[in-house]
Amino acid sequence: MGAVRIAILAAAAVAAILLAFIVRGMMTGGDAPIQAAAPEAKPMAQVLVAKEDLPVGTRIKSTMIGWQAWPVEALSPSFITDGAVARPSAPASAEGEPDEAATSDPEQTDDAPNLGSNPIQALDGAIVREAMLAGEPVLARKVIRGGEGGYMSVVLAPGMRAIAVPVAAETAAGGFILPGDRVDALQSRESESGTGGRTTETLMRNLRVLAVDQNTEPARRTNTLLGAVITLEAPAADVDVLVRAKAEGEIILVLRPYTDLGGPVGRGVTAEPQTVRIFRDGQVAEVSVQ
Repeated sequence: MGAVRIAILAAAAVAAILLAFIVRGMMTGGDAPIQAAAPEAKPMAQVLVAKEDLPVGTRIKSTMIGWQAWPVEALSPSFITDGAVARPSAPASAEGEPDEAATSDPEQTDDAPNLGSNPIQALDGAIVREAMLAGEPVLARKVIRGGEGGYMSVVLAPGMRAIAVPVAAETAAGGFILPGDRVDALQSRESESGTGGRTTETLMRNLRVLAVDQNTEPARRTNTLLGAVITLEAPAADVDVLVRAKAEGEIILVLRPYTDLGGPVGRGVTAEPQTVRIFRDGQVAEVSVQ
């Protein structure tokens, strides 16, 4: 074999080896995992939130609220925070000192009330004015603390008034009337006609029961609650009806079914049969209607 052929074969072998390495590198390079950049750590704050659903009128206990990490960039001025911000490690400056801009606290724009160093303790015993869901930040406008008003002024709907009515077991559905139920207020009295009969009048309909004595909610798994006084929520324009009835005699509360909770609230009508005269073809007929 001549020297020329040997040189050609050697060059071809070297070229084949180089081509194989190039192809292998292209194939393995496409399958190499792409290293994603780690997300930048964001500063976090501790925000006071509800740990459970808090309906209107709930008296807050310290176990019902707690701290939850919250991104500083998503903070609202009305959130209640612990005043501290957890930040990632500050980068060093050219002189080796931590970057001041990365370690300084953000501008304080919190307009929440001053609850001292322990907001959870400060809100212990406060009353919920607006309902809050579990995980929802506690806002100052949604709670009332001691000295800012009582339970009744919180739960009363606009235009309504709270009025207490004396009751007994026989005039309050045997004790089955509980806070949150709806009742009709009736009164039975002697007829004004002087015949010795009695008339029964529905004074008010669909009144909400706010409390039985000083109990604003029944104990767990309690079906009855006997009390001497039941506090009702009545329209402001109709409170005088119940006031007059209390002065005239005993008021009977009739429990309404759950399906009637959405009915109208207001004055009732007399239950005494009424006589209606019907004129037809010159004839007069009297009909008794309820």
